[in-house]
Amino acid sequence: MAVIELDTANFESTIQDNAFVIVDFWAPWCGPCRSFAPVYEKVSADFPDIVFAKLNTEEHQAIAGHFQIRSIPTLMIFREQIIIFSQAGALPEGSFRDLLTKAGELDMDDVRRQIAEQSNAQA
Repeated sequence: MAVIELDTANFESTIQDNAFVIVDFWAPWCGPCRSFAPVYEKVSADFPDIVFAKLNTEEHQAIAGHFQIRSIPTLMIFREQIIIFSQAGALPEGSFRDLLTKAGELDMDDVRRQIAEQSNAQA
């Protein structure tokens, strides 16, 4: 699947309509973003069940602000509309592949249970 460009019109629906989405928050002036882009594209071809998306933080500052993006590139993984990973910095290809494999192996029922427990503890 090709990497899709996100904007205000499709960001929410992309997250809501897909079980596994990774978003690369980037900007055209960012050197590390430009050097990570070919890795992101290459790895996307090997994970057809994941939606690979990019959001230009310069053009969509409100979305970047909502997710408190302070450094780019930042990778954010959504599984079943839950953010399970968010980290600034480009990853080497092998680490990126490992991250996606581990994210896919997470037991989302367990993740939801842990979130519920944290919410109850804070209440």
